[in-house]
This record gives sequence, structure tokens and C-alpha cells, in this order.
Amino acid sequence: MIEVTGLVKKYGNHVAVDHLSFRLEPGKIYGFLGPNGAGKSTTMNMMTGYIGPTEGTILINGHDIVKEPAEAKRCIGYLPELPPLYTDMTVWEYLEFAAQLKNIPAKKRQESILNAMKMTGLVDVAKRLIKNLSKGYRQRVGFAQAVLGMPEIIILDEPTVGLDPIQIIEIRSLIKELAKEHTVILSSHILSEISAVCDEILIISHGRLVASDTTENLMHYMDSDAMLEISIRAPKEQAKNSFAQLHHVAAVLEATKQNEDDKHLNLTSFEIRTDGADVREAVFGICAEKNWPIYEMKYSKATLEDVFMELTADNKAHEEEMDEIKKSAEEAVKEAEQTKQANKEDDNESNI
Repeated sequence: MIEVTGLVKKYGNHVAVDHLSFRLEPGKIYGFLGPNGAGKSTTMNMMTGYIGPTEGTILINGHDIVKEPAEAKRCIGYLPELPPLYTDMTVWEYLEFAAQLKNIPAKKRQESILNAMKMTGLVDVAKRLIKNLSKGYRQRVGFAQAVLGMPEIIILDEPTVGLDPIQIIEIRSLIKELAKEHTVILSSHILSEISAVCDEILIISHGRLVASDTTENLMHYMDSDAMLEISIRAPKEQAKNSFAQLHHVAAVLEATKQNEDDKHLNLTSFEIRTDGADVREAVFGICAEKNWPIYEMKYSKATLEDVFMELTADNKAHEEEMDEIKKSAEEAVKEAEQTKQANKEDDNESNI
């Protein structure tokens, strides 16, 4: 189990991680999702003890990563975004070296390496130099290093970055396989990666946790919002009022953008927002009854991308608001200092 409380990381005046708190239970795949620069890698580096926090605590199976680093790190296998591989070594030599660093007893070392290689599909390339392997296989070597000694927690930072589609599918399968015996935590800025493999998702923006929920609940949140875009030839206000009276319709908005063909055909376009219900049949019925020709009808539900953009946009707006307040305060202080200096100069002239 991992318990993070009030985690802060500052670099000078820059706050990379801003009071993060969360709790990760055993036996699940957790996804850290956020745009580039959100603070995901910094958080993972603190969770693994690679860098220390400015404030806050991180408990790994009850061990404080700062006060009890050796005990906490024994519970963790870590794959950074760029695996630290020695490419002049063979796969076996590198894993043997990693096993020694992890203090795996000599009697258990060979068995531990074989288990890691079987789990990650590396047995056939055990004697090959790492520099002669494809990027996908190098990533597998990084995975094997992380699972050596069977730690309870596996932390993966951007595990599929730079891989081709086939390699990504292979790594996804590997992550799901690892989750059968480990708690897996992975970070990514790629939405499809997180939604494809994770049980729970934590969304981070500007160093803050803006959402934390199961993939299922986020999907339910997405299902609660839908939109029907329609282009018709009809009296604008009459059509708008007719659609607004339909059951499940939350709002009827006139489309802000219209192409030249729509203008030429004298069409009216609407965005019909609903509570998640599909109202296409009801809208079609109204148009048929009123003899309003339909030129286009497009139904869509909110996607994970929409949820992500909404959450991170709200946080960005808050950041911009706070920046404006800070800027105004700094200007007020500067103005007060200038006024104070001017008054002081006036007093000096009066004394002369």
C-alpha cells in the first residue's frame, strides 16, 4: 500500500507538485494521467526515493521513504521513462548486475533472473547484447529489472513512450500480466494507454490532483453527457423551442460555426445537449411532422479526452486566476514602495 499526504516539491519559486494526497491499495493497476509538465514524473521520483520532497510524507507499506529508505525501496520495482541500461552487457549480465544491486541472495539469484525473464519474454535473447535489441525488447529488459526479486509494487514512468503500435500492445499485455502478482502504478500523458489497462485513474494538472476515480466511474460520468448536432432548414426560434421541450434535453444552443454551404442553403444548425439519452428519434419525428428537411445529424457522447480537457482546463483557469491575483498584489506592493520613496524624497527636500 502507498499513502501520500501533503506532498510538495519546489524548485526555487516553481512549485512542481502542490500538496498531493492519495492512497493506493494493493492488487490494482493505477494510472497517473496528466499533460506534459503536470508533475507526474516528479511525483514518481519522490515515491521511489530518487528525489526528496520539500514537504509531506510518503509511506510504502508503512515505511517512510525519507526516514526508512532501505525498507521502503525493498517493496518497489521501478522503471523510469528512460531505462538505465548498460548496452554493452548481455541481457543476462545486466539482470545479474541488477540482482546484486538489489541484494538478492546468491542462492536465489539465478532463479529470480529466470523468473523475471520468463515473465517478460526475454529467455530467447538472454545472451544477446542489449545494444543489439529493438526498443521494444530494451523496454522489456527494463521491466525485467523492475520485477527482479518480486517486489510488491511496480512503478512505471511512461512505459510505452517511443514504441510502435505492435510494441505498445505487447507492453500493455505485459502490464496486465504483472498486475496478477503486483500492484502496478504507471504514468502517461496518453489517454488511451491509461484507459486500456488501469483500474483507477488519478488526473494531475499543474502539480495538483484534480480527479481520482475508477475507470468505470469516469466512464459513467462520460455517459451522463451527450450532444446531438443537427443542420436543418427551419424557422430558427420555432425549431429551437420545439427541441427544447423534448424529454432529456438539457439545452439547445445555436451552433457558433457554420460552413459556406450551410449559409448558401439557408440552414440552421443546433447543438442539442442531453442528460446522456439518445434523442435522435424524437428530433427526427419533430422534423418529419413539421416538414423540416434534415441535412446533417451527428450524435456523440463525452469521451475520456473530454473529461480530461474539462478537468485540466478548470485547473488551468484557477492557476491563471491565482497568477493574476499574485501579479496584482506584487504591483500594489511595488506602487506602495514607490509612493513611500517619493514621500521620503519630498520630506528630505522640505528639510533642506
